[in-house]
Amino acid sequence: MVQLLASFIGTSNEYALARLELSFRHERMGAAPVIEHLSDASEQTLRAQWGRVEGQLEAAYHFVKHFEMQDSSSIRLDPAFGWLRRSIRELDQYARAVRWVLTVTEREDYSGGRHE
Repeated sequence: MVQLLASFIGTSNEYALARLELSFRHERMGAAPVIEHLSDASEQTLRAQWGRVEGQLEAAYHFVKHFEMQDSSSIRLDPAFGWLRRSIRELDQYARAVRWVLTVTEREDYSGGRHE
């Protein structure tokens, strides 16, 4: 779990840089949504912050989809947009894995199982 969260944190840093670069190049479009950084890679932090982070990730995903669906959008051709899109896709994959782990560990906790 710690490695998964560390990967998520690293990719969220990449997203933040891509977000800044894209908003710098295209001031009029508005910035992509912020995705909160997890303060550390602990299970306690994850359980406290994950729901909020998932909501922010969903907003960022919809931001990217909005520009992908516009035929005439020059933003889609910008390398910073490609970087942002790749970061979102990678974050989505990590988020699905994190949600799976949380679900499994919650079931184990509920059924009296043990997890580490």
